[in-house]
Amino acid sequence: MSDQTPQQPEQQPGAAHTDEPSNPGFEDMTRDIAEVPAVEVITTVAVHLMSSAAVNLGLAEDGEAHKDLDEARKLIQALAGLVTASATEIGSYHAAPLRDGLKSLQLAFREASVVPDEPGQGPGEKFTGPVYG
Repeated sequence: MSDQTPQQPEQQPGAAHTDEPSNPGFEDMTRDIAEVPAVEVITTVAVHLMSSAAVNLGLAEDGEAHKDLDEARKLIQALAGLVTASATEIGSYHAAPLRDGLKSLQLAFREASVVPDEPGQGPGEKFTGPVYG
């Protein structure tokens, strides 16, 4: 066996490159996303917002290391807007669990805050109304 690295053949200038990248092209990705129902896209985005908010509330493993209430407030606010705006479009079957998760995050935010917001003033409550435990 040789210790030398095999040499790649030199490509002539102007010659077409034949190696296709293994990643799908833009057209393939566009076609794939077009096949995903809107309700699935909306719920997936909502779950990502919920997960990120929970981590920023310190609810994950090693929670205190990741706790950032300012970030959590932004994520909960965005989640509330998404859930409220899309509820009629995605139906109660999909919206109800998202609302429950949102309310849980809003209450967890209030509990995690040193100085809790007044009911109606917490993150997302301008969309959902006051949240009480």
